[in-house]
Amino acid sequence: MSTGALVDRFGRVATDLRVSLTDRCNLRCSYCMPAEGLDWLPTEGVLTDDEVVRLITIGVEHLGVREVRFTGGEPLLRRGLVDIVRRTTQLRPRPETSITTNALGLTRTAHALAEAGLDRVNVSLDTVRRDDFLTITRRDRLHDVIAGLEAAAEAGLGPVKVNAVLLRGVNDQQAPELLRWCMDRGYELRFIEQMPLDAQHGWSRAEMITAEEIFASLRSVFTLEPVGEPRGSAPAELFAVDGGPHTVGVIASVTRPFCGDCDRVRLTADGQVRNCLFAREESDLRAALRGDADDHEIADRWRAAMLTKRPGHGIDDVSFLQPSRPMSAIGG
Repeated sequence: MSTGALVDRFGRVATDLRVSLTDRCNLRCSYCMPAEGLDWLPTEGVLTDDEVVRLITIGVEHLGVREVRFTGGEPLLRRGLVDIVRRTTQLRPRPETSITTNALGLTRTAHALAEAGLDRVNVSLDTVRRDDFLTITRRDRLHDVIAGLEAAAEAGLGPVKVNAVLLRGVNDQQAPELLRWCMDRGYELRFIEQMPLDAQHGWSRAEMITAEEIFASLRSVFTLEPVGEPRGSAPAELFAVDGGPHTVGVIASVTRPFCGDCDRVRLTADGQVRNCLFAREESDLRAALRGDADDHEIADRWRAAMLTKRPGHGIDDVSFLQPSRPMSAIGG
């Protein structure tokens, strides 16, 4: 039964739900969090598995959600992940499901996730050089990520996508190398401009590798041709590599924002709705869940949260303020 979609004041309709299952992570990527980690959410503040599934159900059955992506922190750290995925894929209409993960632990969970109905995985991997991986993530786990990618492909969680961020002075010269590595293994690579979502608030536009720099680096080795129609609400601009069939995507959230076509809404691990990745306000659904509100009341609160969505993220505005919560607490 549908009672109205998640529409904002500018006519955009949110059908893609990003669900953060935890703010914890087993890597310490320099552009996300400090080496010592962060103060994690208290356990009692995090939604239970049943609460997560209930909100997803309301999204699907009442609000027109058609895609659910599980994020973190690192979603594989959530003990109930497989069961949450299974219950989500049993909803009708069945949403498309995916996870964004660092792939640590995928060797143990890929088949169970596939059997639960997960459609695909996006794996964060910024370099295939061991020393640089250690520098970026502060963990010597590159071999585990590679094994996780292989497990995902073998389990049928495809197309397996790889998300990469280039960091000036670290891996900024490695775009062609990473693309060749992914093409050789059948993975779909997406480069993402570094966004101002680090816990340390150390992001600066001057240090960010822009989409134009990424294109220039790739075109020094490959020919790139735009693929198909305009991207619409898809964040990545897609290009055929050397005539195809392989493609590469660039997600230029900062220099080529796609806010006008955004179809995403986010749910944090502690039950807050964020209508934009860069929103500075949140709407509390956890209190309603735990205060015995019925599904219709929660759906109404969720719809109301969308009405405060701004026309764009405003990173280029001189008044832009980075969200107080880092990416690890928001979910990608």
